[in-house]
Amino acid sequence: MAVPLALAPMAGVSDLPFRLLAKECGADVTITEFTSSAGLSRDVANSWLKVESDPRERPFIPQIFGGDKDEMVQTVKMLQDKADLIDLNFGCPAPKVTRNCAGAALMGEPEELVAIVDACIDASDVPISAKLRMGTGYLANNIVELAPRLEESGVFRLCVHGRTLKQKYDGKADWNTIRQVVEEVDIPVFANGDIVDAGSAQACLDVTGAAGLMIGRGAIGRPMVFHEIKRNLNWNSSPPPWGRTTEPFAIRSWCWNRYVTIAKETTGLQRKWLNRHAVAFTKGLEGAKHARGILSKEKDPEKMAADISKWLSEGSEYSEG
Repeated sequence: MAVPLALAPMAGVSDLPFRLLAKECGADVTITEFTSSAGLSRDVANSWLKVESDPRERPFIPQIFGGDKDEMVQTVKMLQDKADLIDLNFGCPAPKVTRNCAGAALMGEPEELVAIVDACIDASDVPISAKLRMGTGYLANNIVELAPRLEESGVFRLCVHGRTLKQKYDGKADWNTIRQVVEEVDIPVFANGDIVDAGSAQACLDVTGAAGLMIGRGAIGRPMVFHEIKRNLNWNSSPPPWGRTTEPFAIRSWCWNRYVTIAKETTGLQRKWLNRHAVAFTKGLEGAKHARGILSKEKDPEKMAADISKWLSEGSEYSEG
């Protein structure tokens, strides 16, 4: 049975051009990279750049994080005229976030977490969703007990990453616990963790019974993963936007060129974003060290984009040599 596929919010990855590219490649839902409520509530320009959108991105879902309830509420109010839905992040394990008792650290403070959710829902006219982990990993996991409380608060949807704060991205995702969450609530639950292709997508659905799947690291440099999952599970018979080719260089070349085009249409070419995506888009391809050499030498975004495009189009030369 087909379910929605979502691109996970990832810092430094889920910029607007990449989200729009993921939509073109088959993602049903995209979410901004997680953005600080402190920065947004204080009108920090760089924070607001992270929650820019485009008419092609619907629904538009900004994700915010923070440990201060008042800042979270203020940010929710400020996003009302932009967002179709607002996602609250209680899953980020990054030390720079958790040291301020935000992100996944709030799994260890369930009363404060619920209070933040309650206050944000009370302040919002658009639906509120939440992304969480199993727990902190330092205490007993509490996601199964916490989920019904969030449903009672009025959360529209939950996304559960099958790891703890302590695990970060190590070990195996715990799909069995996600299944318990699905069984405890009536609202939609998206499963996240270790979904990288059609086989793992189907396996996760079989175990969890989730209403949707969220793909994070499996989509970095591989936005085509959404179409591939739908095609290989017979959810979608339409041809991919890159045509009938199955040649890795050709597919990556289409994705890169499309990313660059969308960036020019929206945010402009951002060197930092281009560099990160170029590394990801070329990773695993024969001769990828040539691409990294381009990135280390070229500082002009326009020329960097053109040089990576040329490298991908001529990639078969490296494969043969």
